[in-house]
Amino acid sequence: MIAHSGNMETYDYDVVKKFTIMSVVYGIVGFLLGVIIALELAFPELNGGISYISFGRLRPLHTSAVIFAFGGCVLFACSYYVVQRTCKARLFSDALSKFTFWGWNLVIVLAVITYPLGLTQGKEYAETIWPIDILITVVWVAYFINFVGTLAKRKEKHIYVANWFFLAFIITVAMLHIVNNLAIPVNLTDSYSIYPGVQDAMIQWWYGHNAVGFFLTAAFLGLMYYFVPKQAERPVYSYRLSIVHFWALAFLYIWAGPHHLHYTALPDWASTLGATFSIMLLLPSWGGMINGIMTLSGAWHKLRTDPILRFFIISLSFYGMSTFEGPMMSIKTVNALSHYTDWSIGHVHSGALGWVAMVSFGAIYHLVPKLWGTQTWSVRLINVHFWLATIGIVIYIVSMWISGIMQGLMWRAYDHYGNLTYSFAETVGAMHPYYVFRAVGGIIFLLGALLMAFNVAKTIGNKGEPSPLRTA
Repeated sequence: MIAHSGNMETYDYDVVKKFTIMSVVYGIVGFLLGVIIALELAFPELNGGISYISFGRLRPLHTSAVIFAFGGCVLFACSYYVVQRTCKARLFSDALSKFTFWGWNLVIVLAVITYPLGLTQGKEYAETIWPIDILITVVWVAYFINFVGTLAKRKEKHIYVANWFFLAFIITVAMLHIVNNLAIPVNLTDSYSIYPGVQDAMIQWWYGHNAVGFFLTAAFLGLMYYFVPKQAERPVYSYRLSIVHFWALAFLYIWAGPHHLHYTALPDWASTLGATFSIMLLLPSWGGMINGIMTLSGAWHKLRTDPILRFFIISLSFYGMSTFEGPMMSIKTVNALSHYTDWSIGHVHSGALGWVAMVSFGAIYHLVPKLWGTQTWSVRLINVHFWLATIGIVIYIVSMWISGIMQGLMWRAYDHYGNLTYSFAETVGAMHPYYVFRAVGGIIFLLGALLMAFNVAKTIGNKGEPSPLRTA
């Protein structure tokens, strides 16, 4: 579909549509894999001894499906949509748009094939083997050219702040991916990192934390700065604050990675530096959260009737919570309790599900009727999805908080002889009920996503006929 607006250059919505549809598909796949591995942790016999569907094989498939397949497609769709609308210019190259779509989906298919076979680099969020890494680089360069080319041909003099966040995300992720995956291939599937020992760990967590910082934070803030004002029909609360937010976040986030390596072979000064920048990150993070929430000034009444707006506001609330929790967990005395426990899992998912997924759901619900020129099939189903997602997230993260803090306390409990009070097996047994609760929370969250897929499919096919489910 191509939209016209007066004498404005036509927009390319075809690639946005394709990425939007695939984001819904990959969201279901990623959330389902998460439920499966959560159940496997609670009931290990569920995999039937089949190595291809064991936790160790499916876990990287789950993280990649949620982050890069679901999240990646959301970002491609929304960045391509926003840059055209805010620049009043068609995407730079139709050919590059098509190439990024098919290339990114090829990357995802190759990951689905290789991960269950055990063909990975063994690096967190960077498991793909070296031939796939090269393909990712080529696709990303095409994405960069297409995005920057669109900015260069813009009809608007001003570059809207959302595009600054998207641009920072594209450039930084390219740098992170290339540096972290520098390796010497030994055959088609295996390679050796060029970095030795602790340097490799340092580079990996510089990559890992900034994948969170720029792929899962800066990029989705680009969504927030466009879709929240559009849905609320209000201007951004403070455009000046949004610029300060951008530059502070871009400068501070890149240094925070070493806090993942407290109490390891990494020099103490390096992990302390990471913790220091992590704590400073609280200010720009909360500045952005406040800016998003305060955009509803004068429009708070819309929360009563607009479930899409509720998705955006709850996502900002989770963003604020997780960006407080992260700096707190980087403090060494807190990290001594939280490190290697399920508390970290709860923290990650409060950000990944509460912030990233919820703002993505809101963006998808906003986009689909506009892209297909139709009306939302059921506002009531959006409302049901909102509550299922919220309840599922709360059950998930609370169970992991309890489990994680309990783990940390049991691991460092000593008797009066100085011996450990609990064996490792006893801590695992104590975690079991919380793993069951986590799986329940994941199932509830998945049910909401399935409702979204149904609603999106009906909305795409909707010709404007009245539906008994249309109203909230």
